[in-house]
Formats: sequence, C-alpha cells, structure tokens
Amino acid sequence: MNEQLKAHLEFFEELGIDGLRLEPEWHARREPTQPVEPTGPMECTEPAPSEPIEPTEPHAPMTALLAIRDDLGADCSRCKLHTLGRTQVVFGVGNPNADLMFVGEAPGADEDIQGEPFVGRAGQLLTKIIEAIDLRREDVYIANVIKCRPPGNRNPEPDEVEQCEPFLFRQIDTVKPKVIVALGKFAAQCLLRSNDPITRIRGREFKYRDAILIPTYHPAYLLRTPSAKREVWEDMKRVRAILRGET
Repeated sequence: MNEQLKAHLEFFEELGIDGLRLEPEWHARREPTQPVEPTGPMECTEPAPSEPIEPTEPHAPMTALLAIRDDLGADCSRCKLHTLGRTQVVFGVGNPNADLMFVGEAPGADEDIQGEPFVGRAGQLLTKIIEAIDLRREDVYIANVIKCRPPGNRNPEPDEVEQCEPFLFRQIDTVKPKVIVALGKFAAQCLLRSNDPITRIRGREFKYRDAILIPTYHPAYLLRTPSAKREVWEDMKRVRAILRGET
C-alpha cells in the first residue's frame, strides 16, 4: 500500500469510515447533493455587517484582514478576558480568499500559547477532516467567535461575545466564503442567533451573509464521542459537493 493511500485511509478511519472502494465505477459515482431546506426563524436572524468592506484587488482581503486585526489590537482589553489569564489574542488563520471557512468557539490552551486557532488535538483532527475532502488547511480560513481563551475553557459569556463577535462578522464579510462550517453548539448558536441544540440544527443548511452555513459537531466533541464522526463526515461530504458545484 503506497503512503498516499495509507494516509487517506487513516483520515477516513478518523472519521469513522470503514474502508475505501477502489472499483472504477465507484469513483464515478457522485455524492448525493439534495439540499436540506432550513426551517424556522433562524434563516433571517443574522446581524448586519459591522462596516462595509469592498475589496477590489486580489490582495485586498488580506489587507482588510490585517486592518481588522489592527483594530482588534494585539492586547485587546474590551472585555474582562484580558484580566483572566489569556496569553495573547488569537485572531484567525488561512486563505483570505477561501471558499470554505470554519468558525469555532474560542481558543484553548494550545491556541493561547501558539496564537493560532485549532492547533491542539481538536485542531489536528480538523486538519484531517479538511484533508479528507481533498483540501489543505492553508486552502481554508479558520477563526473563532471569541479571540481570547476563557479561563478553564469555560463557555464565553454574553458580554464577551458582544465585544468580540463584530470582529468575526468583519472576517466573514472580508473572506466572503461560499460555505461556513460552524463547529459546535456555541458557534452555531452565535451565528444563527438561536438557542436550538446542535443536535437539532446539525444536518441542515442556512443562508448566511451570502454563504451557506452548515452546523456540525466540534472536533473536541468527536474526540470524546467517536461515534459522531460519521455524522460529521456526512456534513463534510455535503460541504465538498457545494464547493464543487454539485448542487
């Protein structure tokens, strides 16, 4: 078995997939692409952009992201998290022209040290998930709702979200992804302005700021509950189909 095939099988195993079919007719099959229609009031609850962003050159999104980062500041003190042990602000990372954006909750201990989102065990699993849909980590954009680590990895509090989420909205409006994957309950509820549990909104699609938003389980949850990897794999196959125009 060559190393590339072995690596792909390892990715699929992480996602709960038992094996890989090699017959030519299997590879010719297309993934199911029937859209899942959103229901309920969440579809129209997105907040307005914090300020207009109109990139006109290929490098403009990068310039705009740098400006947003400067506005946020390397030592942001807008909420109490700067007094509660955070090491640094964790802004975001990836391709400023990405078609796919991942949004998580907040930095953890590894992210707080390294200054980059999703670099710990959950981040390593996220990287494998990205590679399993034939992309690289550097092809996508990754950010969190909250840019500083809450103490003990507790859930962010309302006043912290209020101060921090406008910067996420500006990141989204700058990158202009085709698909946003909300990782976990907190990110999905924040973006959708909903209190619905992730189990209710996972597997559905929502129109969001000119993108399609797909909520799924957080990689940290998958580390605790490996059986949920199959559901995430179904979500990611749908993401891949949308990005390939198979809708």
